[in-house]
Amino acid sequence: MFGTDTTYKTGIDIGSTTLKIIVLDTKNSIVYKNYVRHKADINNVLKNELETINSQFSTFDFQFAITGSAGMGVAERTQIPFVQEVVAAIEVIEWLYPDTRTLIDLGGEDAKIVFFEHGKQPDIRMNGSCAGGTGAFIDQMADLLNITPAKLGQKAAEYNKIYPVASRCGVFAKTDVQNLIARNVSAPDIAMSILQTVAMQAVTTLVRGNKVSPKVLCTGGPLTFIPALSLAFRDILKLGENDLILPENSEFFPALGCALLAGNL
Repeated sequence: MFGTDTTYKTGIDIGSTTLKIIVLDTKNSIVYKNYVRHKADINNVLKNELETINSQFSTFDFQFAITGSAGMGVAERTQIPFVQEVVAAIEVIEWLYPDTRTLIDLGGEDAKIVFFEHGKQPDIRMNGSCAGGTGAFIDQMADLLNITPAKLGQKAAEYNKIYPVASRCGVFAKTDVQNLIARNVSAPDIAMSILQTVAMQAVTTLVRGNKVSPKVLCTGGPLTFIPALSLAFRDILKLGENDLILPENSEFFPALGCALLAGNL
């Protein structure tokens, strides 16, 4: 049980599929964090997380900030300050990774690439909410193979050949994958083909003539929990082995940024 003389800063990131929460102490050390799929039951999942925090800390002195595609509605109902998720992630980068040149972030239903150049404002590129190039697309394709997204990533690491799969449209992608299955293409080859097209969709949609320069930070659930996906980005962007980095707490960046900003909004 933690003492009562501490103000804890709490960041909450509610995305389309997951809820992430981080609690910092006065030294900005992480004293609690959790990542959970909310399955559209946001209110109950958030309530359970707040009850868990309340049970672990013997204080009511908390400061909050919230972000995420589903976080704005919660912020409006609860009067918790809202932070745009890319702004929150940039807060973490400026604090811990100031030499970052490019941020690639994949979420459940969106993708973002941010370019950093000394002396200039970050150049933020975001797609709209769509299936292509996102975690939801990977989930859909994993379902076709009757495996989990994590298992899809494991199989992709064993691939020999990459086949074209449409990523902009889920219907076309489903048809392509079903055709590969019907042709008895190996599961590892199908899995890596899916990840390759996710990376290609994000790059072609968001880079748009800019240069992806290292250091490149990868964040968000799909890139955190499916290592083979970062390999697809590295291949498409022609990056060296050490140019693309998965930082600590990569799945928590917006939540961590919110926690850093809590109490100052």
